[in-house]
Amino acid sequence: MTTQDNLQTIEQLPRPEDGPKRRVYENIADLIADPENPTPMVRLSPRSRPAPDFDIYVKLERNNPFGSIKDRTALYLLRGTPLRDDQVLTEPTAGNTGIALAALANAQGTRIELALPDGTPEEKKALLRFLGAELLEVEDELCPLFPTEGARGVVKSLVESVAFNGRYVSPNQYENVLNVEAHYRTTGPEIWNQTEGRIDYFFAAFGTCGTIAGVAKYLKERKPDVKIIGVEPASRQHKLSGIKKISNLPPEHRPKILDYSLIDDIIAVEDGEAFEAGIRLARTEGIMVGPTTGACLHAAQVVGAKASGTAVVISPDDATKYVSAYAEYMASK
Repeated sequence: MTTQDNLQTIEQLPRPEDGPKRRVYENIADLIADPENPTPMVRLSPRSRPAPDFDIYVKLERNNPFGSIKDRTALYLLRGTPLRDDQVLTEPTAGNTGIALAALANAQGTRIELALPDGTPEEKKALLRFLGAELLEVEDELCPLFPTEGARGVVKSLVESVAFNGRYVSPNQYENVLNVEAHYRTTGPEIWNQTEGRIDYFFAAFGTCGTIAGVAKYLKERKPDVKIIGVEPASRQHKLSGIKKISNLPPEHRPKILDYSLIDDIIAVEDGEAFEAGIRLARTEGIMVGPTTGACLHAAQVVGAKASGTAVVISPDDATKYVSAYAEYMASK
């Protein structure tokens, strides 16, 4: 190809002034996914499907600017939480919401202090320290039973203590309907558009329950027979950061933002099953995901072994925050 040919080829490429193709933004928050700028979905190859007529698509939320699906939640929470200049944002977190809140708070000049379980992966703690967030590490289960326990209890005391005179403000992702709204307005429509309405199963883990509640509400409005499958750890003592066991909870301890009537089934997954599914996905498809994605993928494969149709699995984040946690399960692989 001659120099002239190269110049002609270059002339055919999109120019910076070609509207949305520029991808230039005024603020980092503008990179957070929405139906006009969705996170991608990848169709798994036959090697990763439980049956030939069961398609699995993985929606990669790691493509959000702070690396997880919680970027969406944090944006809605922060926009809906008015703060004075002298107030401090605070929130209990297993890591991902905290990372997104800290980055967004930095972008708008807001101080932030976060309470998190001491069992939170070290990689997440390191990212939060990198962002400059003040961390309150609490002896806490990753799956506490009572809302007043552990990290949630610490934040509750900061917000309600008369000694601090309203200094601390928490958006409270566990009870704030904006957590659901974020996924009803963005994640749900993206999945519907990307599958062109051809979705039969949706798999997501129970955490704060904002994702599954918002997406389920949107999808059920458009296709009532779509099956919403919630994924939880097999026991309350587990190693799956950010995922909660909600089965058999007394009414007063159930997630307040979750409409149970939208959930068609709940599948419990063992730690080993989740981590091993994540490792297999990386080594079979080259897709590096966290163990929560592994848990959802394992559940999809269990269902797909006896079903047909199209399934979408939410992948909340990627593997980089869990390398140390994966190490135990990679030793025997």
